[in-house]
Amino acid sequence: MSKIIEVHHLCKSFGAVEAVKDVSFYVEEGSLFSFLGTNGAGKSTTISILLTLLKQDEGDVKVSGLTVGREDEAIRKEIGVVFQQSILDPLLTVKENLDYRARLYKMTKEERLAAIDRVATTVDISSIMKRRYGKLSGGQKRRVDIARALLHQPKILLLDEPTTGLDPQNRKQIWNTILQLQRETNMTVFLTTHYIEEAANSNFVVVMKEGEIIAKGTPHHLKSQYSADRLMIIAKNPAQLRSQLQTDKLVFTEEHSTVLIHLKKTTDAIVLLAKYEELIDSFEVQKSSLDDVFIQIHNGKDDMHHDDCYEA
Repeated sequence: MSKIIEVHHLCKSFGAVEAVKDVSFYVEEGSLFSFLGTNGAGKSTTISILLTLLKQDEGDVKVSGLTVGREDEAIRKEIGVVFQQSILDPLLTVKENLDYRARLYKMTKEERLAAIDRVATTVDISSIMKRRYGKLSGGQKRRVDIARALLHQPKILLLDEPTTGLDPQNRKQIWNTILQLQRETNMTVFLTTHYIEEAANSNFVVVMKEGEIIAKGTPHHLKSQYSADRLMIIAKNPAQLRSQLQTDKLVFTEEHSTVLIHLKKTTDAIVLLAKYEELIDSFEVQKSSLDDVFIQIHNGKDDMHHDDCYEA
């Protein structure tokens, strides 16, 4: 795969605040790329530079082979953006909003009609085209926002925390739309989020903290690198089990009536269960979630190298 976004040694400061500190990564064409980090991590600053809305202090950035800072107008034609906050008019209908946006791309009437019909079918909003945007549900608004970003057929769709504020059902629907779009069109999707579970379907993940990349890899690689399974035990006699674990110098924690033992590898549970069989009422081996990974990463466990190449 070719590289559709390339970022080399990017730096950006606001006065004494270093928002982005020597960040390097690339995104492969046709991939689903997730850019993670909590508020203040440097995501928004990096994205603003990619979108040519902000000038970097140092570093080189290329989008679809075009250089940020020199070919900005051409770059804007390559990217469709779904912002956290909608930029559509709540008083206009969905179709009126889309037609107005299409006019900004200087499309003819025939081109506008064709583009609106195409995006309406793509994100399944044909049934709400005559409704006012302001009267739509959160999930419907987000699908219309995605349709607006696709009008000019960009090579890259950038989604800036697209499910923030949506309920679980609408979040699932939006993700179904995004994944279907990515599969069917092979479009490059660049996602920013602070929800680690939203990165599960990504080809590659980069995690930022305080302006720096602190982890990178596929979701599977990050889980293998940063997490461990847990053995959860409900004891017949909690005090007796606690005493035995302390005697054997095993590290454990307790949550209510459950004893939790972190495992270096899943098969370690077999030895422990055999050893304490008489003290156990029930047990469960719990696989680590991506939430656990995110916590581990932000707690400072970082033994990956920050090179320039992030292979998907």
